[in-house]
This record gives sequence, C-alpha cells and structure tokens, in this order.
Amino acid sequence: MSGLQLSIVHRLPHSYRWCAEGPGGKIEPQDNNLLANEQDLIGLRLLSHDGKSAWEVMQQMKMMLAEIEVNGSVVECEGEPCLFVRRCDESATTCRLKNQGVAIAETFAAWQRA
Repeated sequence: MSGLQLSIVHRLPHSYRWCAEGPGGKIEPQDNNLLANEQDLIGLRLLSHDGKSAWEVMQQMKMMLAEIEVNGSVVECEGEPCLFVRRCDESATTCRLKNQGVAIAETFAAWQRA
C-alpha cells in the first residue's frame, strides 16, 4: 500500500494568491470580503504525515495531478508543506486524490436540536 493511500488532507479555509514572485514562490491569504476568482488558489494540508514524509507525499500528489494536467505547487504555509491548485481545478483535484485513495477531511457544522 502506498503512502498516498494512507494520507488524509484538509482544505485550508481561505483562498490564496501568489505574491509578486508568482507560482512556486510565496502565497498570501485573500481578503474574505473579495469576490472569488477562478485564478485564486486553494490549499490542501496533510493531516496524516509530518516532517520529511509530508513533503514527499505532497510531491507525489503534485505529480499525480500533473498526470491529469492539473498544475499544483507545494509551498510551505504556516510551517507545513501545502499543495496549492487553482480554484477552478479544485473539483478535478479532489476527484483525482480520492480515486487514488487519499482521504479528504471535511469540516462539519455542529448539529443542534432546538
């Protein structure tokens, strides 16, 4: 079983954009009050790995996405490797990762009884 099949990723809550350096450089969070743009970036963070293995798994995911012509970049964000793809590629990204055995953790709102 590959490391990818044991991986769990979580979508970061913000939209991001490239700083002046462009793709592969630094990213910065977007203002939540701005309208979403298809060129904005979404980020995925590993919950299942850390350290060197996290970087390796993220690189594997990036290569896996490249096979379906989705460009991604692995960039450090808040001290951890994160995979960033364009917002317009989010559906293809999650579909590809799920089909390869990667679990996508989702945030659920608490259900309350009245």
